Amino acid sequence: MLDPRSEIYPTIEYRPIQPSDLEVLEKIHLSLFPIRYEREFFLNVVNGNGVISWGAVDTSRSDEGRDELIGFVTTRMIAAKDSEIEDLFRYNNSHKYLTLLYILTLGVVDSYRNLGIASSLVREVIKHAASVSNCRGVYLHVISYNQPAINFYKKMLFKLVRRLPMFYYIRGQHYDSYLFVYYVNGGRTPCSPLLNSHIGLLPPSATFGVASREYIIRAFLKMLVGKIWSKEEKSIPRWSRCKESTTLLTSQNNNSNNKRIIAAEDSRCHV
Repeated sequence: MLDPRSEIYPTIEYRPIQPSDLEVLEKIHLSLFPIRYEREFFLNVVNGNGVISWGAVDTSRSDEGRDELIGFVTTRMIAAKDSEIEDLFRYNNSHKYLTLLYILTLGVVDSYRNLGIASSLVREVIKHAASVSNCRGVYLHVISYNQPAINFYKKMLFKLVRRLPMFYYIRGQHYDSYLFVYYVNGGRTPCSPLLNSHIGLLPPSATFGVASREYIIRAFLKMLVGKIWSKEEKSIPRWSRCKESTTLLTSQNNNSNNKRIIAAEDSRCHV
């Protein structure tokens, strides 16, 4: 591993995670995150079964560990209509076919932090999302008290679009979640400041392209009708709250915890 006292910067390269990374990947997750992931999750990552991932390696190492993972990011492509931000894309007639890239886990070993590795991994994610024509963004959750993570994603130009009250339940306590999105391929928040405030979005600089005032009003009214129509359905949350567990279920998406993005019960809960 890198000597933190060394003034020599390592040569970091990025590549897809592969089956030979299985043992190291498990070890790093165990050391970084306080929740144990099922073996199935790691097998899916290294074999690319529904998971798109990148690993960081230090090729400047002289020992046999020059191809050993020192950082990683795992993601899953999902349909926008199955996400918690489906309403942000209803303005698009083809929204049923749009996708989003969801960040499952992101981590860098302690001795390689503050070298820009996490930023580079996220850039790989963004680049991949932009290469998929029907993908409109990269998104994730961050627990409300994780200020370093919040600052990190803001620095990476992710937009904080929603706050989800009591999204997590960890060690007997509820926590809110912030939902961050990085738009690609023309994806954007399609609503006005008025609509933003109504559905819980932050009001800053939403872009509307050539959307007319009449269009925004129609979209606003349509949203209100939709909310009234589905009021009873939404009495039961579409996405289950995050509950404390000693094992991670590898169903759909993950959440972040501690210093990095992880899941607390199922892969949809980011701390």
